[in-house]
Amino acid sequence: MQSTIELIRPRRLITVLGILWLVVLSVGPSLADEPAKSRWSYAPELLRPVWQGNTVVGEPVLFIRDSKTGQSQGSVLFPAREVLSVRSSAGDVTYEEGRDYQWNPESRMIMLPAGSRIISRTRAELRRPAGSQKYKLTHRDGNGEIFFGGKLEYHHMQTCITYTHAREDWQSHVPKFDQHALPCTIQKLRMRAAVSIVLIGDSISSGCNASGWANEAPFQPSFPGLLQKHLETQYQTKVRVLNPSVSGKDTRWALSVIDTIVEPKPDLVIVAFGMNDAAGRSADEYGANTKELVAKIRTKLPDAEFILVASMLGNRNWTRLQHELFPQYRDALADLCEPGITIADMTSLWTEFLKHKQDWDLTGNGVNHPNDFGHRVYAQVLSTLLVP
Repeated sequence: MQSTIELIRPRRLITVLGILWLVVLSVGPSLADEPAKSRWSYAPELLRPVWQGNTVVGEPVLFIRDSKTGQSQGSVLFPAREVLSVRSSAGDVTYEEGRDYQWNPESRMIMLPAGSRIISRTRAELRRPAGSQKYKLTHRDGNGEIFFGGKLEYHHMQTCITYTHAREDWQSHVPKFDQHALPCTIQKLRMRAAVSIVLIGDSISSGCNASGWANEAPFQPSFPGLLQKHLETQYQTKVRVLNPSVSGKDTRWALSVIDTIVEPKPDLVIVAFGMNDAAGRSADEYGANTKELVAKIRTKLPDAEFILVASMLGNRNWTRLQHELFPQYRDALADLCEPGITIADMTSLWTEFLKHKQDWDLTGNGVNHPNDFGHRVYAQVLSTLLVP
């Protein structure tokens, strides 16, 4: 190509370039006209707990289209007073009220009119034939399998809504800051001393299905990165988060990696299991494993403090999970709490979420991982325990 251009005389070169430019214009929008893919950047309001204040930022909805009527709708957590923005999950398309969506004040429901540009799916499109996927995800009604998204398949189908609501809407359990729960860690943060954190968990802790993990817009970090950035910003100090979490692991496995956990000499250990245990491990065994894990770590690090994470809920329609175990696991963790050990209760929050939303709104992979919003909520819960 270079040698060809060099052989064209100057006047002909100008003519050729002009023709090429006209061709670009005639084909459609130029690259300069295309919306730039949003690159995530930290903002304190993104880590403001969803249960506080009167504004929810970027709540995801997967709009479901009725296969008979063609009508599509989805629900938000709170009755909306004002819809501030509706955007694609990548953040590169802003939708228009009236043209793309409709809503009624003080209602949770958002509707899509005919011709809306917003993505919607039928319930049938969120299923696959039995045995057709990498993992066996049998639907509870026996009609095929739940559609599995290995990367950002659900993210691409979800739409992000920012809206205001009445402040008093949230009624269920919420985490609260208590300086006596993690006194050593909080004292170091307040003194702006460097703090070391080790997070040990499963695929959720590994960051699976966050857009940053998949390296696609809007490139939001998973909850460990969000927590680190928020703590460093709020306390103006260095926070080191080491994350030896491994997908597919459970509390029994954690007992085999004690040396890995204690080697960095963490001030704080965040223990986040439950999703894989819930395939059948009893609450008594789950609690006993976690208690043993804490004891073994403290044998080597007597001053270490702990946050025990009660997991989000998996898809209620997946037959593999014993869903009754999640609240039992939460209660087992709560029994272990004392000064220096506290609980991050995602289980109660997720239970409240699912009173008003569906699994497909909140999932990153269809069955047992959070999407960007869920990763933010994880970080919000952990931050609440550490930031007054």
